[in-house]
Amino acid sequence: MPIEQGFEDRIVTSRTLGEDTEVEYSLRPKALTEYIGQNKVKENLTVYIEAAKARKEPLDHVLLYGPPGLGKTTLAGIIANEMGVSIRVTSGPAIEKAGDLAAILTSLSHGDILFIDEIHRLSRSVEEILYPAMEDYSLDIILGKGPGAHSVRLDLPRFTLIGATTRTGLLTAPLRDRFGVISRLELYTPEELSEIIVRSASILGTEIDRSGAVEIARRSRGTPRIANRMLKRVRDFAEVKGNGKITEKIADQALSRMEVDKLGLDMIDRKMMMFIIENFGGGPVGLDTLAASIGEDSNTIEDVYEPYLLQLGFLNRTPRGRMATVRAYEHFGVKYEREETNLAQQSVFDIED
Repeated sequence: MPIEQGFEDRIVTSRTLGEDTEVEYSLRPKALTEYIGQNKVKENLTVYIEAAKARKEPLDHVLLYGPPGLGKTTLAGIIANEMGVSIRVTSGPAIEKAGDLAAILTSLSHGDILFIDEIHRLSRSVEEILYPAMEDYSLDIILGKGPGAHSVRLDLPRFTLIGATTRTGLLTAPLRDRFGVISRLELYTPEELSEIIVRSASILGTEIDRSGAVEIARRSRGTPRIANRMLKRVRDFAEVKGNGKITEKIADQALSRMEVDKLGLDMIDRKMMMFIIENFGGGPVGLDTLAASIGEDSNTIEDVYEPYLLQLGFLNRTPRGRMATVRAYEHFGVKYEREETNLAQQSVFDIED
C-alpha cells in the first residue's frame, strides 16, 4: 500500500526542497576555513588550490561524489571563491542538447568554473562534447547537413569543470578518467553537525544551547541539509511553545511531533523496515518489491533510503534481496524469531533486482 505522506514533505529527505534554496544559500560558508567537516577533502583541496594559484593556472577538473545534501554545491562555490574566479552552475538534466553545452562553454572566461550537478545524467551526445573540451580545451562543431557538412574546431579558454554526482557507478569510464581530482564526501558525525547547527543558528539569529544542537544533530542522518531544515522548524516550536531559545527539551518535543525518532528515522523509514519484518519475516525482499511497497522507485531506495539504514546496521544487502538485522528488530521493539522462509515464496518475492 502506498505511503500517505508525500515524499517531498519528509523533513528527513536529503533531496532539495523548495524551502531549502533560500536558507541554504544564506547559510553556505564562503571559504574552506568556514567549511565544517570533510577534513580530508578540505586538506587536499587546499593544497591543489594553493598550487594552482602559485602556478597561475586553472584548477584541474574536480569530481565530487557522495550522498545528497552533504555540500557538493557549497564546495564548488568555495573553490570558485578561493580561486577568485566566476562560477557557472547547471545540472545534467538541464543540458538537453550538445548545443546547450556549447553555448555554456563558449561563454566562459579563462580560469572560470563550470559546475554540473547530477553529471551522471548527461546524455551521451552531450558527454562526448565534453571530452575534447576537458582534455584539449577545444570544441568541435558540425556546420551544415548532409554531404556539405563540415567540422569546425573552436578553441576554448582554460576552465575547470566541477562535476557532482550521487552515483559514480553511472559515470562512464572515459568521463570519470578525465577528472584529475576525485573526492568522496562522507556522512557527517553528530559532533560536526552540532557545530554546523550552532553556526547556522547564529546566522539566523536564533538562540540555541549546546544540548539543543546535539539533539537536532543526532536526528539529522549525518546530513547538513537535513540539520539546517530541522533547525528551521525547531526554531518555530521554540518561538511558539517556548521562550525562543532552542533547548534539548524543545528540540525533542518538536522533532517527536514531526515523527522523527532518536535516530532520525521517520514514518516512511519505519513502514519500510516493518514491511520487511512483518510481511517477509525479516527478508530477503527484492528491491522492486520493496520499492512498490512504499510507492517509490528503486533508484531512490538505493540512493536516499538505504545509505543511512545501512550505516545504522538496520539493513543488509544480500544476493537474494534486502534483510532486516537483529539491531532493527531491537530498535522497533519486535522479538527476533527468524524462520526459514518458504522456498516457493522466495522464488516470487526475493529475487534481487
